[in-house]
Amino acid sequence: MTIAPDPPVLTAPAAVETAVADVTSLLPPREAVLDRLADQLPTVDAAPASLVVVGLLRRDDGWPTPRPALDQVTSLLARSVRGDDWLASSGPAEFVLVLSGPVGGAETAAARLVAAIADLRLDGLSASAGVAPLDVGLTAAEVLRRATLSLTAARRVGAGTVIRYREP
Repeated sequence: MTIAPDPPVLTAPAAVETAVADVTSLLPPREAVLDRLADQLPTVDAAPASLVVVGLLRRDDGWPTPRPALDQVTSLLARSVRGDDWLASSGPAEFVLVLSGPVGGAETAAARLVAAIADLRLDGLSASAGVAPLDVGLTAAEVLRRATLSLTAARRVGAGTVIRYREP
C-alpha cells in the first residue's frame, strides 16, 4: 500500500514571522522621517503640517521597553492616524507623527495620543510628547530637533505632558 506524502506545509520564513510579530520594526526609521520632512517642508504654505514626537516613559526606568508593550503602543498609534498623516519611529521608545493641519490641532492630537497610551494600562508605562510646526525656511533636521527638544522638556515635567516648541 502506497502512502501519500504529507502535503507541504506552507509557512512563512522565521524572519517574516518575527517581523510581523514585531510591528514596531515595520515603521519607517529616523532617516525616512528626515526624508519625509524634507519633501513636505516646501508645501507648508499651502498645506500646514506639524511634527509630533511621542516618547514612552518607564516608571522603573528600565531598558529596553518590553516588545509586547511597544507592539501595543505601535498598534494604537497606527490605528489613530488619519489617511494623510504619517507614522514612523525615531528611536527605541519614540514615535514620530507628521500630522497635516495647524499646530493647534497637532497639540490636541498629541494630548489624545498620550492619554490613549496611558489608557492601555501597561504596567509602569506612560508617555509625553513634543510638537513642532513645519515652517518655511526650516530644514528637516531642525524641525526634528525642535520636536525632540520639546519632548525632552515634556519628559522632565512628567507623564501625560505635551509641549509645543516656541521661539525664545
